[in-house]
Amino acid sequence: MKNWRNFGVVSSRGRSVIKSELVQRMAARNPHLYQRDIEMIIDAILGEIANALARGERVELRGFGAFSTKQRQARTGRNPRTGDKVPVTEKLAPFFKTGKEMRERLNRAAVERV
Repeated sequence: MKNWRNFGVVSSRGRSVIKSELVQRMAARNPHLYQRDIEMIIDAILGEIANALARGERVELRGFGAFSTKQRQARTGRNPRTGDKVPVTEKLAPFFKTGKEMRERLNRAAVERV
């Protein structure tokens, strides 16, 4: 399993919440759990999502969203330093689509801020 210590969540205001802050927030909401246990849970969840995507599976979290992969076709890119053409091989890219409940919640929050 990969190390998720550098995992960050970017908000619409440009500020990101890093994993350690997420762990602290979860610990504050769940004082009966040890912070190290919360960190292990978050690592396990993120690791399982990554492993499922690597196996070509789709991960759906109802109300939150769905993680999947998209095929990126091979193309010809450019080296930004030299301007030379460079072949870029096809690859899989992670993709996230928000769920209906999440979109509605985000849009309500945006309207309340205005």
